[in-house]
Amino acid sequence: MPVAMVVGAILCRPLATLEAWTGGTLTPTLIAAMLFITFCKVDIRAMRLSTIHIWMLAVQFIGSIAVYHIMEPLFGEIIAEGALICVLAPIAMAAVVIGGMLGANVTTMVTYSLICNLATALIAPLILHSYGNGTCTFAEIIGRVAPTLLAPFVVAQLLRWIKPKVAEWFSAHSSISFYLWLVSLILVLGRTTAFIIDTEADIIIEIGLAIVALALCLTQFSIGRVLGRMLGDTVAGGQSVGQKNTILAVWMSLNFLNPIASIAPTAYIIWQNFVNSYQIYRHEREKR
Repeated sequence: MPVAMVVGAILCRPLATLEAWTGGTLTPTLIAAMLFITFCKVDIRAMRLSTIHIWMLAVQFIGSIAVYHIMEPLFGEIIAEGALICVLAPIAMAAVVIGGMLGANVTTMVTYSLICNLATALIAPLILHSYGNGTCTFAEIIGRVAPTLLAPFVVAQLLRWIKPKVAEWFSAHSSISFYLWLVSLILVLGRTTAFIIDTEADIIIEIGLAIVALALCLTQFSIGRVLGRMLGDTVAGGQSVGQKNTILAVWMSLNFLNPIASIAPTAYIIWQNFVNSYQIYRHEREKR
C-alpha cells in the first residue's frame, strides 16, 4: 500500500490525464467491481440494523456540526468547512473490503454502508445548505453514490440468487478485490497529488487543513474502535467511522463549500491509507 501511494504520487500527471480521458469513470468502475466481489459474500437475509449503526451515524452527523462550531471561531471558516466535510463524509466504499481483510463482520459493515450512504444523501444537503452555498440536493448526492454502491450490491444479490455457484467463486476469490483496490489507490493518489500541486491557496491554510484532517482521521478511527469494542466488533467500528468516502467529500467541498476546503478531504485520503497500511501490517504479523 505505501508503494502504491508513492507510485501514484510520482505518476500524478499521467494518472490525472488518464482519469480525465476516461471522464472520471475509471476509479468508480474499479471500486464498483471491488464491491461487487465483496458483496457476493453477503446474505441479504442476515442484514440487520443494530445499535452500533445508530451510534456511528450520530458521530457522523452531530460530529460534523460540532467540529465546525469548534473550529470556526479558532481558525476561520475555510478550516472549519474542511473539518466539517471530513466528518460528514460517509463510510468509504473500500472500507468493507479492508474491514473484511482485518477480520470484521462484513455483513455488519455492508448494512452500515448502505444505511450510511442513504442517510448522507438525505441529511448532508440540509447541513451543506446551512454551512455551504445552499445548492446541494438529495438527487445530486444519490447520483454519485448509487452507481458505485447500490448497483454492485443489487447485481451481487441477483447473482447469488440466479447463479449461486458463480457467486461462490467470487466469494472464494475475494482477494481479487484487494488488488483492484490497490490500483484504485494509485489512481486516487495520482489525482490527489496533482490537485494539491495545482491548488492556489495560502500555504498556511493548506498546512492547517492537512493537520486538521490528520487529527480528525486519528480521532474518528479511535472513536469508531471504542464504539465497536463496546458492541462486539472493534474493527468494523473503526473502519466504518474512520475510513471515509473522500472522493465524495472532495466533490461536495468543490461544489457546495469553499473549494479550498477540499484540501482537507484530499489530505484525509493520504492519512487514512497510512492508517490502513499500518493496520494490515499489524494484522498480518499477528496471524504469523
